[in-house]
Amino acid sequence: MSEGNLVKMVDIHKWFGKVYALKGVDFSVNRGEIVGLVGDNGAGKSTLIKILSGIYPPDKGRIYFEGKEVKFSSPRDAMKIGIEVIHQELTVAPLMSIARNIFMGREIEKHIGPIKLLDLKRMRDESLRALNKIGLFMRDVDTIIENLSGGERQGVAIARAMYFKTKLLILDEPTNNLSVKESAKVLEFIKELKNEGISCVFITHNLYHVYPIADRIVVLSHGKKVGDFKKEETSIENITQIITSE
Repeated sequence: MSEGNLVKMVDIHKWFGKVYALKGVDFSVNRGEIVGLVGDNGAGKSTLIKILSGIYPPDKGRIYFEGKEVKFSSPRDAMKIGIEVIHQELTVAPLMSIARNIFMGREIEKHIGPIKLLDLKRMRDESLRALNKIGLFMRDVDTIIENLSGGERQGVAIARAMYFKTKLLILDEPTNNLSVKESAKVLEFIKELKNEGISCVFITHNLYHVYPIADRIVVLSHGKKVGDFKKEETSIENITQIITSE
């Protein structure tokens, strides 16, 4: 295993009944690297990422994280070692505030004598710092999530991952259904992850979004890896040709 690898998946196979979804896929992400994972519908992108995030077990193959072989029985196992996913549907609660979303399930508490209470002030202060760190400047972290734009919601989810020291963040179609302006904002948030040394897998159909910020592009087709390029070794036209010719 390369010293630069944060995660390495080796010879990953997955069947769903008679459907052979992944056919011996090798996939790796280096420390501080942004990897674009692209391919047509049914290529195997989602299945590969669900295996990496602990949703599915592989039927065959091995996963290494920071040089050690790991086996996940649930997404919680993956989260414990620093792998988190921001799903296409968004992993935020729309009827809760920004601050409560950032600390959802990991709330800061304080003690007043024997009584345990949520430390709302500290969660607000820490939320503001987390958002500012990625360049998302909000006046009020008590704002309800459903009142934010799509790009701002993605920013909250990304800020949460950064705050809790995620080592590998998987973004599933993070710019889907966003305007050009909002997409550009999300891409800036992702660049900030790299500046903080966080590795990232960016799953998308939009090559024009992933290509400018990715260090490497991996192409899947019909459950196989058909391309793995450093960005400077390929182009959007070349990747498009590979996807459409398979």
